Amino acid sequence: MSAEAGTAPASRSAAEPPIRDAATIIVLDRKARGGPSVLMGQRGASAVFMPSKYVFPGGAVDAADAQVRLAGDLPPRTSALLAAEPRPGSAATPLALAAAALRELAEETGLLTGRPGPAPSGWDHYAGAGLAPDPSALIYLFRAITPPGRPRRFDARFLLLDAERLHGDRNDFSAACDELSHLHWVPLPEARALDLPFITEVVLAEVAGLLAAAGDSPLVPPPTVPFFDNRDSAPRFLRIG
Repeated sequence: MSAEAGTAPASRSAAEPPIRDAATIIVLDRKARGGPSVLMGQRGASAVFMPSKYVFPGGAVDAADAQVRLAGDLPPRTSALLAAEPRPGSAATPLALAAAALRELAEETGLLTGRPGPAPSGWDHYAGAGLAPDPSALIYLFRAITPPGRPRRFDARFLLLDAERLHGDRNDFSAACDELSHLHWVPLPEARALDLPFITEVVLAEVAGLLAAAGDSPLVPPPTVPFFDNRDSAPRFLRIG
């Protein structure tokens, strides 16, 4: 289930839904024919949360994600930044967030990143490929909490993965579930013309900034991570780092 945090105005309900931890993954193809492109899909028109919007793959953290044995570790700074600004009531660890991002990527697109090895229990996509999921190349880019008044609320961490780290054909979505339709690689300038949640537009700007800073060199994690904290009626913005 794709999870991204929006900030457009909405009427506030009497009883707010709980805020769930979530992980969203931005897969970036720097060598695409049309220029640097990101993988996006469209949510269904009948979806409760963000119907018909184009989003990145992602979803809520499951309890089992905390128990998943991954093939590598997150970089220490990435792990520290993911652990910063903890939300009261949240039990999501940095590795659970990374596991959720890679699991959702596999489920919603069929794409994998990992090393040869045993797959976690229930990770059939990885088991079929003989891979264990590897989070070591993930870059923490953004965080946002869905504002009050939405039918669902998420504390979403946006993680970026270079498409060069994907296993197999990056254009083969045959193993994807039906959560997202129209899965395709979208050149960054064209992505902003899609029907996007507001926060996705902001994230795309962060991706463009990261690319500009890197040039032809490998991507380097940003020194700080923007955080749109909308858990209460008075929103705040800060940078984690």
